[in-house]
This record gives sequence, structure tokens and C-alpha cells, in this order.
Amino acid sequence: MIDYKSTLNLPKTNFPMKGNLIHKEPEILKRWHDSNLYEILRKVKKGKKRFILHDGPPYANGQIHIGHAVNKILKDIIIKSKGMSDYDAPYIPGWDCHGLPIEHKIEQIFGKPGKELSFLNFRNLCRDFANEQVERQKVDFIRLGVLGNWKDPYLTMNFETEANTIRVLGKLVRKGYVYKGEKPVHWCIDCRSSLAEAEVEYYDKISSSIDVMFKFINSDMICRIFNISQVINSPISLVVWTTTPWTIPANCAISLHPEFCYQLIKSNNLFLIFAKNLTENSLKRIGISEWTVLGECMGKQLEFKNVQHPIFNNISQVVLSEHVTLNMGTGAVHIAPSHGMDDYYICKKYNIENVNLVGPDGLYLKGTHVLLDNINVFEGNNIVINLLKNKGALLSHKNFSHQYPHCWRHKTPILFRTTPQWFIDMDHKELRNKSLQTIKGVKWIPSWGQSCMESMLSNRPDWCISRQRTWGVPIPLFVNKKTGVLHPDTNSIIEKIALLVEKYGIQVWWDLDPNNFITQPGDYFKVTDVLDVWFDSGSTIFSVVSTRLDLRDKQTDMYLEGLDQYRGWFMSSLVISSALSNRAPYRQVLTQCFTVDGNGRKMSKSIGNVISPEKVIEKFGADILRLWVASSDYSNEMTISDSILQCSADVYRRIRNFIRFLLANLNDFNPIVNLVKSDDMLILDRWAVSRAYEAQKDIINFYEEYDFHNVIQRLMSFCSIEMNSFYFDIVKDRLYTMKKNSVARRSCQTALWHIIEAFVRWIAPILPFTSDETWSYLLGNRSSHIFIETWYTNLLNLSEYDILGNKYWSNLIKIKSDVNKVIEIARKDKIIGSSLEADIKFYVNGELFNKLQILGRELKFVFLISDFQILDYELASNQAYQSEIFENLKIEFYKAKGQKCPRCWNYNVKNNISNIDICDRCYLNITKNGEERKFV
Repeated sequence: MIDYKSTLNLPKTNFPMKGNLIHKEPEILKRWHDSNLYEILRKVKKGKKRFILHDGPPYANGQIHIGHAVNKILKDIIIKSKGMSDYDAPYIPGWDCHGLPIEHKIEQIFGKPGKELSFLNFRNLCRDFANEQVERQKVDFIRLGVLGNWKDPYLTMNFETEANTIRVLGKLVRKGYVYKGEKPVHWCIDCRSSLAEAEVEYYDKISSSIDVMFKFINSDMICRIFNISQVINSPISLVVWTTTPWTIPANCAISLHPEFCYQLIKSNNLFLIFAKNLTENSLKRIGISEWTVLGECMGKQLEFKNVQHPIFNNISQVVLSEHVTLNMGTGAVHIAPSHGMDDYYICKKYNIENVNLVGPDGLYLKGTHVLLDNINVFEGNNIVINLLKNKGALLSHKNFSHQYPHCWRHKTPILFRTTPQWFIDMDHKELRNKSLQTIKGVKWIPSWGQSCMESMLSNRPDWCISRQRTWGVPIPLFVNKKTGVLHPDTNSIIEKIALLVEKYGIQVWWDLDPNNFITQPGDYFKVTDVLDVWFDSGSTIFSVVSTRLDLRDKQTDMYLEGLDQYRGWFMSSLVISSALSNRAPYRQVLTQCFTVDGNGRKMSKSIGNVISPEKVIEKFGADILRLWVASSDYSNEMTISDSILQCSADVYRRIRNFIRFLLANLNDFNPIVNLVKSDDMLILDRWAVSRAYEAQKDIINFYEEYDFHNVIQRLMSFCSIEMNSFYFDIVKDRLYTMKKNSVARRSCQTALWHIIEAFVRWIAPILPFTSDETWSYLLGNRSSHIFIETWYTNLLNLSEYDILGNKYWSNLIKIKSDVNKVIEIARKDKIIGSSLEADIKFYVNGELFNKLQILGRELKFVFLISDFQILDYELASNQAYQSEIFENLKIEFYKAKGQKCPRCWNYNVKNNISNIDICDRCYLNITKNGEERKFV
């Protein structure tokens, strides 16, 4: 018997594109490294339009987590897609290297500076540790497939960067934005340092809430204000509700709202004042059920009246402020200017002295009170409550659950504490308003980012830029001991220090002897504070980008970070840039939201739901992790779990099988020799290429809009619906059964060639390893790396060539879906196995009748059937299937008669002239010039 299989053009069965990412990806990475791929890209793209995505530096501490991976992958997708659009898009990764977390780690291992080891040794150990962490994280980021200047990243602890950070500070000092002041700042008693807004987290805390009486000094005056004629011999008290009893010793004033109505009530021998709208709730909380209202007045009528401090002999003053609310409490707010920003500003307005009773260790200072001296303020709550009780000033004491600020590093409660600090004045030269104006020209992705930033800018206090730490960029200033004024040569001093730091590092500041450096050294002290690490990273637009990338306009194209950076890096960068260049540091800001587990919970080691990028890569490979990132909508919480990753793996498998089909059927196709001109291609093949053209337009647009999950959806729509379930099904017969070099077969291969040339570029930003591997199997003259390429330009638009437009083929896909439903019923009834065992009768009328006739006998290849008839709609039997899409279409199944061709598997084999038991079409394809196709 003749082996007809040997006459078929079957694709390779041992084709190498078989996945195994976890082994292939490291090999590909090595090749990128050995060939200096990043340097090649910079040379190829030199002179092109630039796109600068500035890397927000992650902290150099610990193994990367899934949030790090999402961030770096999103950045890499954008950089690679911009490269495909022929931009020069360099990427310089960076790390934040100074600050508390590294100090904390070194203290744990070696001890505190100045005690167990010298400050010099401590800083050297911090630098060494940071370098180790950078190298560790660098390996993890590279493994994700992220291309960048890994040989020379920027580190905030590089001598040059440290020097440039000092220069940025110098410019702000010169422009008058920097001042020293004593005001309340977030203070961590574990860090012994002030904290930035971005270093504060809020957690539930149970506090003691108390109602305290502050007695007026002059009751007769208060009676007159409330229009009370009777004589009141008992004290009249303002009642204050607070959840921080430990701050009562620092009380300097009581604040009322000027426009609130206040009531004086009597209950037994108590005469108490509350805001009218809060009287009933306050008395209920205190436990008073019966009372009488004696009078009312407006808050502004009590301004400047004096009350007795409930513990000490001090006098506190009644002041007015509109920050008092009617949400809860009594309508009277206890003011301790050392422990609250609103309190500070109110007392500043009324020239009330700010007295600090708490040390940097969180202990009450000696001399506060015999029972409170050297006591932790949080432990002092009960002592203060007992003192108030003994003084007869306590009305109620209850537990109260609320959100309380905690240190992001130690997870311990913090406090507001007044200390001398260095600040950037947000209202100097209208910096706040200037910053608000600059962000209007920024594209925020998602758009709600603008209102988020506007809200934070409008309400933020002056920026405290100083920290009382050891490991950080110094604030290299000399301050007059008597006047507090900076040295007159400050500008030149800062530049001299910057030059020394550029050469020797930040240690030079602490080693520097003022006697050898400034005039009148005895009149000045050297500042020993270091800069807030957010100042380090916020100044990188000047200290790194402008210097390394010659960014003359001082504005990058994009910042991309997590949601928390609105009060962190986005904010610090904006404030510095607005102050120094009157513009935002970025044209676009893209925000990624947080990653949660399959149940919507935040990743937490204590819960045990943390998913490590390393573990994902070990199981699936980096491309599948990248595919999950691209498939997720980063503008909402990104959900990850093993089952979700498995879904991404299934999607990836479909993409890879799509590529395998293309490559396997191009194994004997050399585009230099075999490419068919567009005009000579079959209409269906031109249609397939035109669908790639339309898909590419959508995909490029989605990349430009950073809409990556829609890139994936469009990819899968093209692969699964248009190609796999329609075009590929149809052309298999032509690829496998027709003469090898026939125009019809080479036409199909030409279409496949154009499709894979486009497709490999579409996936390159998201699936770099898979695209690289695919690229290596393509023949023809091409670049050494896919990432050197740009979007494919040889796709054709069907409307330019064919009378059968996209609508025609779209309708055929719908009709094919109807045919498949009819055949599936027969298959389930076990009447047939393959669709080639079916004959189909189409009952149609009107325009659809003519449309189906256009393809002639080739229509059976579209529907993968052995034979068909097109009949008038009125002739349809009751058994015919009525299309749900087309009113004038019914379909009826018949089992094919005749013999099955052993070569093409079609039925109705007729005896050909040589009496061979194959169909006439196969006979032509084996022995003659081959059959001819016009359409499909």
C-alpha cells in the first residue's frame, strides 16, 4: 500500500519551542549579558527621540517581594515597548541606601554607634551592608528579564550622588526655602529621630479616653457672658475630651470654635460647659442623666479667658480655632503645642510659649512632676489619670479604639514632639501654590492621582528634612551659637563640602575640623543632623538624572511607583523640583496599586500569605510572572495566588502553542526565496495579514496608553478567535496537502511569516524570553536581538487590496460557528467523529446567498467539511438549525457518503485516471502541477 503520509507537508513534530522556561531563561540571560545587549541598544538607539523613565529607588534591604517585582516588570514593559516605538529609552536602576532600616540592622548585629563601635566604623558597616543588599536584589531584578544599566546603577550612597544631593540642599538654602525651627514632628522613641509622613503607618490602638474639667479663674465673668444673674459659688469648668492623657501636663490652652454655640449646664454641684450640639452625648458618656441648661454663648465670647491647669498651678488660656469640630468630644480641645501641629500653630498665633516636657527617649523630663519624671509617656497615661482623679478634675475614663500613628519600621506608637529641626518652608515664594500649579500639567495614570496629590499638597505641613541619625547625607551647615544665623560663607562652604564628599564620601563632614575650614569657628557649631532619605531620593532628578542623562529641561517622561509614594517619592521630588526649576520633575506619573492574595488580603508574613517572586520563577519561569503582571489591572488591587498564576501559565501555553504552529509550518520557508507578493497572495491569506494589521494598531495603542491587560486581551482575541479557530483550521489542508512550492501554499506561509514577524514584536515587552527564543528560529536577514527592532511595518490593510472586506470574513467566522454547533450535535450523537465526515446544506436567501456563492467550491475548506449545497431558504426542513445570528440562514447536517481519502481525509473519493484510491485533488497535488486555489 502506498504511504501517502510521506507526500504530505507535515510540520515538525520535534519542534524545539517546548517551554521549560526555568532552564531556558537563565541561558538567555547569559547571552544578553555576554553580548552586552543593553550597551548595544544604547548605540543603536542613539540620536532617536528619548523617553526617560526615572527609577524610584527601592530600599537596599532584604529580599525583593512581589511588589518590587510588579514595579520593575511594569517599568521594563514600558521601556521595551518604547524601544519598539523607536525611542531611545535608557533605564538606570537605582537604590535608596541611607537611613534607619540599614542602621537598625547594623545595630542589631554590631551594636550602637558611639558605644559598641565608633561612628566611622558604623558608617562603613552600613555602606558595606547596603552594597551587599544591592548586589543581592540586583540578581533578583535581572532574573525578571529587566534590561537596564545594571553595571552602573545609581546608588544614593555613591560619592557623586551624595555630593550632588548636598548641592541640591545648597540651592534650596540659597533660595531661602530652608529654615530651622522648633515645632512638633512625628517622633519615634525607638528610632530616637523624627519621621517623614511617608514613614508613618496607622494601626488600631486602644487608648484611654478621658473627660477633664478645666476650671475658670473668674466664675463671675463667665456668668455675665452666659447672661446668668444668679450667684454661682462653685467653679465653672470647660470640659475637655482627649485620648492622650499623657499630654495633659503640657497643656497651655483650651481651643473653642468661634461660631459654635456653647451651653453652661448644672448637674448637682457641677457647672460644666459643652458645645450645644455635643452636650447630650457628652453627659451620657460622663454618666450624667439629669441636668439644667443655665445659659448659652458663642465660642468667640470666651476668647482670652483663663482656666486653671487641672494638675499644676499654671494658667491656660481659652483660644479660638476653626479646627475644632462637632464630630465627637465636647467642642473644647485641649491644646499642647509640643505635641500637635494644629496646637503648635494656634499657640504661635496667640504668642503662647511652647514648653517641651518629653525627651528623645519618650521619657518625661526631670522636673515635670515627681511622679512622672523619667517615666515613658505611654506608661504615664495611668499616672496622669490618677493625678486628675486625685485633683477632682476627672469626669470619665473609658477605653477608646482608634487609628493611631506608628513607626513604619518598629511598628510601635509614635508621638508628636517639639524638637529643633530643619524644614523646607512650603509657603516661601509660594512653593505650595507653585507645586499645585505644576501638577496640572502632569498626566496622572490613573487620573485620580491628580486629586490625590492636590489634597496632600494643600494640607501638608512644612517638610521636616532633618534626622537625628548616623547613616545619611549630612546637612553641612555652620550655625551661629548666639543668633542661630547661618555662616555668611554658607554657599561656598556647601560647594567645598560637596567637592570633598565627591572625592571621599560623607565621612569628611564628621571628620572636618571647623578651625581649619571657616572663619570665627568659635562662634559657630557644626550641624550633626542628616537629611531625610526622602530628600536623597527626591533630589535625584538633579543629583542623578540631569547629570547622567544630560537632561537639560530637568523633567523626565515618567515616574512609576506604588500608591504609597504620593506622600513619599512623588511628593519629595515634586517639592524640590518646583522650588528649583518651577516645574514638576515628571510629565507622567503612573501608579500601581497594592498586591493582595486570592482572598483580597494584604501580603503579610504573619498571615503566611506572602508569595515570593523567586518561588514563582522557580515553579513557572519569569515570563509567566510577567504575564500575570501585564494581565492585571494595576489601577486596582492586583490579586495573586497559585491558582491565578496557573491561569497565567495556561494563557502562556496558548501563546506558545500559537508560536509553535507558526514556526513549525515555516520550517521549509525562506522569506528571501519563497515570499509571495501581496498581489499574488490568496484572498484569505491577505485577510489574515490584515487582521494582524488591525490587531497591531490596537496593541500599539494599548502600549502607548500603558493599558497592558488590554494588550493581553487583544493578543488572545487575535490568537484564539481569528487565527486558531478560523484561519489556522482552514489553512492546515492547504499547508499539508498541496504541492510544496505551489503559490497557494507559499501564499499561506507568507501570511504566517508576516504574522509571526509582527507577533514576536507584540509580545517582546511582556514576554522577553519567549520572544527572544522565537526570534532565534526565524530565518532571513535580521538583527541579533529582537529588542533592537521596531514594530513590524510590512503588514497590509485588506481594504487596500480586496473587494471581500473584513465584514465579509467576520460574517464567515460567525457562520462557521453555527456550522460547528450543528456538527457538534452530530458528534455528540456519535454519528460522526471528524467534521470532514459531514456534508452541509445551507438554506439562505437575499444577499447572504450571493455572498456564500462567491467562494465557490472552496467554501468547504472554510467550514472543514467534505461537501455542501447552497439552497433557497424556503426549502429548509423542520430539522434544519436556525442561525441565532442570521435570520435568513438555516443549516442542515448530512453524513458524507463515499470513500474517505487516506491522504486528505475528505470523503467522496472518485476513481482518478490512475485508479489510485485517493481523491482527484490529492492526485493532482502528487502527480501533476497541483490544484489551484483562488480564495482559501
